[in-house]
Amino acid sequence: MRITTLIPLALAGLTALAAPSAAQSGQFSPVVVVNDSAVTAYELDQRVRFLTILRAPGDPVAEAEKGLIEDRLRVAAAKAAGIAIGEDQVAAGMAEFAGRANLDTEQFVQAIGQGGVAPETFRDFVKAGLAWREAVRARFLSKVAISEAEIDRALSVPAQRGSGPRVNLSEILIPTSGGTAIEKRDFAEELAKSIGSEAAFAAAARQHSAAPSRLNGGRVGWIPVTNLPPQVRQVIGGMGNGQVSPPINLGNAIAIVRLRGIEQAGEISAANLTVEYAQVVLPGGRSPETLAEAERIRGEIDTCDDLYRVFGGAPAGTVRRETRALSQVPGDIAGELARLDDNEVSTALTSGGGLVFLMLCKRSATLAAGASAADLAAPAADGVPAIDPTLGFGQGPSRAQVREELTNQRLAALADGWLAELRANAIIRTP
Repeated sequence: MRITTLIPLALAGLTALAAPSAAQSGQFSPVVVVNDSAVTAYELDQRVRFLTILRAPGDPVAEAEKGLIEDRLRVAAAKAAGIAIGEDQVAAGMAEFAGRANLDTEQFVQAIGQGGVAPETFRDFVKAGLAWREAVRARFLSKVAISEAEIDRALSVPAQRGSGPRVNLSEILIPTSGGTAIEKRDFAEELAKSIGSEAAFAAAARQHSAAPSRLNGGRVGWIPVTNLPPQVRQVIGGMGNGQVSPPINLGNAIAIVRLRGIEQAGEISAANLTVEYAQVVLPGGRSPETLAEAERIRGEIDTCDDLYRVFGGAPAGTVRRETRALSQVPGDIAGELARLDDNEVSTALTSGGGLVFLMLCKRSATLAAGASAADLAAPAADGVPAIDPTLGFGQGPSRAQVREELTNQRLAALADGWLAELRANAIIRTP
């Protein structure tokens, strides 16, 4: 079972189960052998208990056996590829997994221990997943190429980016680098335990966050859940109002979020839409000659980029191209853009006696909010990180984040195919 696809955990009120001793008769007997690697009855019992606690779908025994067989195949494939997972990676993986239940590693281990699951079972589960992830990336990453067009489609309104539930968040983003990752993780874990109140969280954001939102005490406001990275969505799904998350590893930063509200929303709000549009004012107003010229231009172009070819000899500034939050677009233009799909044209408006040739280049479900240039240039106080305008959830996912998300989706599909191939070629028998 892939670590990244497990359902949010629900450990509250867990009823203790009597854990069998590993020394009991038959506990170390193999129940299935995968190539040359045996899965014992004890391992199977532990995985059944673990999946039961996680409330994983399906029959626990069947899913446990399937998962253990696949883990053997994953670990063997990683070993053959020369993949070795260090203790720091395992610790970070355990912390990430526990964080989906809004717990730290120690709390999570104690909770599953009430259900008879040994810490080693959790550790082995995480390590197998990490080894497989590294093996998949080593094998396939160089073969995965995400185009700019694919990113555009993922950010588009038809892809429903920005629709659905919304959350009201405050955030702390602590930047990390290779040399500081462990130190920053440990610091973030201690910080998350001490900022339960809104005032404490805001003070910590002003002192420790590198996101532009720190100027507002970390407050982001209402944003679509689809604008959040997948690992943050998983954690948010298990939180209640007023709760503070454990640290969430984002790769280049560690996030701590405070959930301030959640609501079920339907259509994409205008506040969450960004439009890119181009306009050219053609002299002559709505005269037949000007309207005919507009139709001629319409027939020669497919995208906004083509306008620069058509008006290549015109004075600079003839083609005005802008990207704005929809809420900041003038009302008459916004009204026309609302009727258009990407790369469609309107000639319904006039300006200063000329005909406005208006073209929608792209409509995206992202946000255009951010800190001002003055705020970004302001020197930080001692011990306070400089503001990084690329950090924070209020601006919606960056193209780099969407590229990573699409890459991971592509890798997951390739990994499924590889695992099926490994299983088909394996010798799997029951003693």
